[in-house]
Amino acid sequence: MIIVTGGAGFIGSNLVNALNQLGEEHILIVDHLGTSEKWKNLRDVKFLDFETKENFISKAEKGLFGNEVSAVFHLGACSSTTEKDADYLIQNNYEYSRRLATICAEKPTRFIYASSAATYGAGTEGYSDKPEPGPYLRPLNMYGYSKHLFDCWAHKTEFLKRSVGLKYFNVFGPNEYHKGAMRSVAIRAYSQAKQNGIIKLFKSYRRDYADGEQRRDFIYVKDAVKVTLFFLERPEINGLFNVGTGEANTFNRLASGVFSALKIPTRVEYVDMPSGLNKRYQYYTCAELEKLRSAGYQDNFYNLEEAVQDYILNYLEKESASEMVEN
Repeated sequence: MIIVTGGAGFIGSNLVNALNQLGEEHILIVDHLGTSEKWKNLRDVKFLDFETKENFISKAEKGLFGNEVSAVFHLGACSSTTEKDADYLIQNNYEYSRRLATICAEKPTRFIYASSAATYGAGTEGYSDKPEPGPYLRPLNMYGYSKHLFDCWAHKTEFLKRSVGLKYFNVFGPNEYHKGAMRSVAIRAYSQAKQNGIIKLFKSYRRDYADGEQRRDFIYVKDAVKVTLFFLERPEINGLFNVGTGEANTFNRLASGVFSALKIPTRVEYVDMPSGLNKRYQYYTCAELEKLRSAGYQDNFYNLEEAVQDYILNYLEKESASEMVEN
């Protein structure tokens, strides 16, 4: 059996779908559904069973899953970069992860977990997935620190020598509609363009970046899932790895891709950042991929325009049409 925590979420549900395409349906999904519409991500995937995250960890610690688990993809977490409850983030992202890892450490279970590019902070030390996470990384928010804390624990306990931590960069794509304020710029830009014909981007407050020329390593979720699955059958490869494209694209280019996919004129408005965001805003992110390539991953990534077009035409537009029919 394969366990996917966060399996109803954005990356998790796409991963389960990819496993289904490989013929794997013996999957236990673990998640917290709450009052969001995240449950809708489960309608199109096949799996054996579902457990809430609280019931699952209690049963796992009692040994109720025995030795039947071949792999755990631990993708469940609170991913809000604006969450201010530090105790909650520690309990949910660090302590829960540590408890699950401790269980898996006692068994021959493949353990692949979601870290985050947020651990790099402002990127003053670059974006190299060095083998040792340490104090040279200074996350800008508590979410990033909670992920960094688990990376450090996994390294100190040598758990990283038999597991894989994936530092996902700016992932976007199908099944993220439930994420609210944490939805990608791509889906928010699409919504704005559809509703008003205008996409709003943040102004730049640095002289070396023009408005809209701030850069991110945007990676399509289909590519993020391919990288994740690459490590499933390679237990000899372990450690921390970046999951990005290795290319930093501007928000202006992303907006142009949205307008192009919708075949409407490009109209961008630059707006002020919310109060306080400027001090913790990343102007540039770009994954260094030398370690991933050296591990043997050689597949190409979607370029930004291709990914945006696929996302909009094959998912967002079809979902929009479906909602109109239902209503």
